[in-house]
Amino acid sequence: MLLRTTLKLLLALLCFGSILQADDRPNIVFVMSDDQGWGQMGYYNHPFLKTPNLDDMASNGLRFDRFYAGGPVCSPTRASVLTGRTHNRTGVWNHGAPLRTQEKTIAEALRDAGYATAHFGKWHLNGIRGPGVPVLGDDPVSPGMVGFDTWLTVTNFFDIDPVMSRQGEFEEFEGDSSEIIVDEALKYMAKQKGGPFFTVIWYGSPHDPFVATEEDRAAFADQSEASQHHHGELVALDRSIGTLRKGLRDMGIADNTLVWYCSDNGGLPAFSPVAVGGLRGNKGTIWEGGLRVPGLIEWPNVVKEGRVIKHPAGVVDMFPTVLDILGMDLSSMLQPNDGMSILSIIEGDSSEIRPKPLGFHSDNRAAIVDNDFKLVIEDIDGGVFQLFDLVVDPKESKNILYEQSEKASDMIQKYVAFNDSVQGSMDGVDYPEGRVNPNQPPRVFWWEMEAYEPFFEDWLKRPEYGARLRRHLDSQ
Repeated sequence: MLLRTTLKLLLALLCFGSILQADDRPNIVFVMSDDQGWGQMGYYNHPFLKTPNLDDMASNGLRFDRFYAGGPVCSPTRASVLTGRTHNRTGVWNHGAPLRTQEKTIAEALRDAGYATAHFGKWHLNGIRGPGVPVLGDDPVSPGMVGFDTWLTVTNFFDIDPVMSRQGEFEEFEGDSSEIIVDEALKYMAKQKGGPFFTVIWYGSPHDPFVATEEDRAAFADQSEASQHHHGELVALDRSIGTLRKGLRDMGIADNTLVWYCSDNGGLPAFSPVAVGGLRGNKGTIWEGGLRVPGLIEWPNVVKEGRVIKHPAGVVDMFPTVLDILGMDLSSMLQPNDGMSILSIIEGDSSEIRPKPLGFHSDNRAAIVDNDFKLVIEDIDGGVFQLFDLVVDPKESKNILYEQSEKASDMIQKYVAFNDSVQGSMDGVDYPEGRVNPNQPPRVFWWEMEAYEPFFEDWLKRPEYGARLRRHLDSQ
């Protein structure tokens, strides 16, 4: 606990007029893949995919074997990363739903604490659906409106040779999208002259449309074409992780930089069960295959050797953990928050007991993970419960609700309290106004927006946009 005590003392001194040097605070880098399943890591003995850079990161840092997304699809998890709250509280009930402008984000908290803040890559929190297009400069839920001073962003998934928005200015790039955003992030970090900085890198891979180079897909020649491209994208992504780690070392800041890696949801059904490592379900479900994702932390100043963490943790823990690292209290977060600090785990606490359950609330479904056990409610209105022991039954094959009646009763009570709390949040009671801002942006496809019409002629020539845009124009 020495690190936590020291940082809190330093921040207290700052309040009394002393100067806290930027170098005393760690740089924070959040990295997230798009649709990478829990099983799609070399260190889980994938039968043909190699991820040497992610494997090396795991061997030198923390590997979370039970790390959870915020929800079973992409936008909800992104909302939970930024707010530390179950996504339905934030208005992001499903993919493409906009983050409520009344939410408090980690980017705002760290910016206010003196961090430079930047976002690179996929956004998908501004209500705009369809293949990723550049975010408009006046978008009311752009990264710049929720705490990021610098941003190079697209609305949704993106691939090779993307067109992106640098704070509202559209730019075309050549090359693999994963490598592009890592290169741009490293350029940004190099300009910070010692930090501290908070940088978010959200990949568009390995989400469809699957497009990999011939070189990156070569190792999968015996697979289907879609599988070749899908796994080839992961090869490029892994290579960019190597570029990121080397870049931090070359700048001399790797030791004091916390890099936190995860995926936004479980693996795709087209590549399961391998993508989810044999777990039940996949993207879009509240089974382990839909919620459990790869999770890694590398922070050489604090994590001196590789460790495997069996303790359940999730993206809702990222915001409170960073606040704890910096000695900041939870007032920077909107309450109630659904995560907890796992700094003690990072610092070496070997306890496998999590005092706060992880709750999931997605559409009309819910789940509660309480250490070894998981309660699943596939239909909230129907109120049918299933209970699983994830340690002895990680594939969720045997419902033990009646065998473990005492534990089931305890978890049902926790679920009822959680569900009531989330349902209240959905009405806006968490906000100072006591209601949801009525001027929230809509959930809409970009080709239905007048602001993007000037770009249609050029975008008809782009493979990622052309077919969808043509169908829309032909239907007019």
